[in-house]
Amino acid sequence: MGPAQVRRRERPAKRAALTSARGKLLTDTYWSELWADWRQAAGWPKEGTFHSLRHFFATTLMSNGVEPQEVQKALRHANLRITLETYVHWLPKKDRPRGLVGSLLRQADGKSSERATGQDQN
Repeated sequence: MGPAQVRRRERPAKRAALTSARGKLLTDTYWSELWADWRQAAGWPKEGTFHSLRHFFATTLMSNGVEPQEVQKALRHANLRITLETYVHWLPKKDRPRGLVGSLLRQADGKSSERATGQDQN
């Protein structure tokens, strides 16, 4: 067998384990204990979950004018639709056009009134 033909023994994939600074395995139970301590230290209500931080992050971005596409990337949403369906109501209201159709209709009505008045004077 030449060097290109040497077969290496396949090893099973290793699972990465998260541990604390002291080497304690981060199990669900240990994570819950850590989260409860952090939540209490921050003054968050007991109902506040770790997932609440994700929503806080997203709503903070959206309400401060960050582009929805950037929020999508930060949250790793599969598509922009998910981000918008969840957080569109947090877009700053000053950036949303209000009364656009009504103002266009009023302008059109004003122009038609001017035309009608001009026709009557002839």
